[in-house]
Amino acid sequence: MWRGVLQLLFPGACARCGAAVGREALCPRCRRELLRLAPDFETAAPAPLESWVAAVPFEGEAASWLRRFKYPNPGLFGLDPAAEAVATALIREAGRRAPGPAPDLIVPVPLHPLRLRQRGFNPAGLLAATLGRDLELPVDFAALTRIRNTPSQTQLARSQRARNFSGAFRARKRSLPWRIWLVDDVVTTGSTLREAARTLRRAGAHRIVGVCAARTLAIR
Repeated sequence: MWRGVLQLLFPGACARCGAAVGREALCPRCRRELLRLAPDFETAAPAPLESWVAAVPFEGEAASWLRRFKYPNPGLFGLDPAAEAVATALIREAGRRAPGPAPDLIVPVPLHPLRLRQRGFNPAGLLAATLGRDLELPVDFAALTRIRNTPSQTQLARSQRARNFSGAFRARKRSLPWRIWLVDDVVTTGSTLREAARTLRRAGAHRIVGVCAARTLAIR
């Protein structure tokens, strides 16, 4: 509700420089500057993902914006409409680059209920909702549930990362559509997307594309 109020009070300004932009989150110049180092992430996705795509590398200015979006200060004064606007601009760019036809369904990577209560919102869910509105496609926020509160991946070796996410998700439906976009904010190791995609495939999905705002350049 408060996000909607802020959008009504402060419409039409570039989140990065404040220039008038109409309905866009970024002016053309800021969009070019923020996306100028965008790499090609559309190939060589790890199975069972068919492919994956990200708008920008998770570094520099883009990383700073996304951290502000993901970890706002608590309470009303923690709302950061500029960071949210940049994050949604990035997920829209990733959606434009996603290969293949439009999906039958958009599914966000869920947070564990404990982390959702602590944070107050699911960043991936907000980004998935943006894509659903833009493309007029259904978004299923309940398709996946996170049943294990997995620890941080940053200090784990590659084999440990795979074990860390094994069995972390459960599908709430047994008959999902054929083609799904799996949406997350930032991909650091790929383990989250891989395990979520495995769970979706067991529930009937066959062509799963990871669509993310940003991705680390080196996934070991």
